Amino acid sequence: MRSVVVTTAGRPDETSLILAKQVSEDLGIPFVPRKKRSVRKISEVYHAGVIIAGKDRLEYYPKGDSTPFFFHPDTAAFRLKRIARGEEEPFLQACQLKEGDSFLDCTLGIGSDAIIASYMVGESGKVVGLEINPYVAYIVRQGLQSYEPNNPMLQQAMIGIEVVQKEAIEYLRSQQDHSFDVVYMDPMFTEMIEESNNFEALRQAGNHNPLTEEWVGEALRVAKKRVVLKAHFRSTYFQDFGFQQQVRLTSKFHYGVIEKNKNQDPCE
Repeated sequence: MRSVVVTTAGRPDETSLILAKQVSEDLGIPFVPRKKRSVRKISEVYHAGVIIAGKDRLEYYPKGDSTPFFFHPDTAAFRLKRIARGEEEPFLQACQLKEGDSFLDCTLGIGSDAIIASYMVGESGKVVGLEINPYVAYIVRQGLQSYEPNNPMLQQAMIGIEVVQKEAIEYLRSQQDHSFDVVYMDPMFTEMIEESNNFEALRQAGNHNPLTEEWVGEALRVAKKRVVLKAHFRSTYFQDFGFQQQVRLTSKFHYGVIEKNKNQDPCE
């Protein structure tokens, strides 16, 4: 039996039904009628995770989990407002992006950082986000294209992101040398930082692959300018792989940078 099924909202209307059947076709997963059943009951009956196709959004419940993953621009909305006011943004200080740059996000997740990157590189730039989980990738892709914020700047940034459902190292191996200006990685933290429910849902649904020498090595080959890492401030990744840690005394996560013209080998 398939690992994920799709159904409608609790009180389905025609829109929810059409959307659920479209998700079923797009992802190649079974559509099951709701029949007033709870998500938990459907999961138990079909031994599967459940995607709910509601009128306003898609929700993904991994098997056995009661917290859904769904798309929302989350922190990107107020981060963009701060940027517009001229306030500092640590992510941009680390990435040093400019208009027209190309940016590869190896760990897209909910897409908050990719949205900021897309805003900075503009329509002449390129942002690709990788997500290994096909259901997370699908929901984020749909959300980036269909979510309607009040902020036109945010909406333009969201639709400029290309979501690719692929494991990071596999994708990097397929790319030519220096094919992206900046390569970014944000491996799942072993210690929780974010407090919102959606980050906990992403933690359950997301990829937990650790950073490796091959991953960093391939990122350095593909990057033209720099490779940027986001990790818990106590993470050994910075030292283990040669990243210059940018200490932030008031934050539980830090960024690390390897500039191509300063350090070609992260393992030396």
